[in-house]
Amino acid sequence: MTHPYYLGSPQWSDPKWNTQLPAGGNPLERYSQVLNTVEGNTTFYATPSLAQCAQWRTQVPDDFRFLFKFPRAISHDQLLAGPTSEINQFLDIIAPLEDVLGPFLLQLPAAFGPEHLDRLWRFIDALPEPLTCAVEVRHAAFFSKGDAEKSLNRGLRDRRIARVCLDSRALFSAQPENDIIVDAQRKKPKVPVHVLPVEAPPVIRFVGHPVLEANRPFLQPWVEKVASWIEGGQRPYVFMHMPDNGDALSLAALWSELLQARLPHLEVLNLDGEQPQMGLF
Repeated sequence: MTHPYYLGSPQWSDPKWNTQLPAGGNPLERYSQVLNTVEGNTTFYATPSLAQCAQWRTQVPDDFRFLFKFPRAISHDQLLAGPTSEINQFLDIIAPLEDVLGPFLLQLPAAFGPEHLDRLWRFIDALPEPLTCAVEVRHAAFFSKGDAEKSLNRGLRDRRIARVCLDSRALFSAQPENDIIVDAQRKKPKVPVHVLPVEAPPVIRFVGHPVLEANRPFLQPWVEKVASWIEGGQRPYVFMHMPDNGDALSLAALWSELLQARLPHLEVLNLDGEQPQMGLF
């Protein structure tokens, strides 16, 4: 069965999820019975082995999608100016997962500015087909609606590449009352929400308020946007983050409840661990 959109979290394992996911199997198998995509944050910090990637492939269904991040050394330390051999080595290791890869997440730091755009285009243009990526930027110039942002958006449109939309408004509406919130607000960028219409599947990363119910007004505008994409035949990627990602599945369930109210033919996400198959749609 093909589902009309992808819903996931930034990881596939957390101790808090033991009672929310179906019993049995390893963490990735359990996760992939409930959600159909995941951010591959693991590859940002360390490259897995070829054997690990082959094993992960056996643990997910064919319609599951990994959105792996390019390693930090490539995107942050070298600002896409490193040797091609490093990129090819990473892609070779990920190869066992090729049929379940979504776009790679190319997360660029605030240090990557308008003067580096030529590097971005060379990097994207050199990716071997059918591999592609979605680009997340953090430099202030790319949110100013000036020439730099226009150049970025034009280049992405020309290549049919999605611009990742990070929505951290709910997170920053929270009072920094404990270390978890303080740490999340320190690590996540506070940038405007800019959505780029493009033919590629949209990618939304929503970072929630620590109080689950406080997220409803922040999620509601996305309900109409995502519903319109689905009705238009697109398959967006929606990722739910929380200051404590042990709460991310609960946020995903709240999201699916809100979306189901807009699209009644969708089923609400089931987190009771009883359904053996994905209960999203």
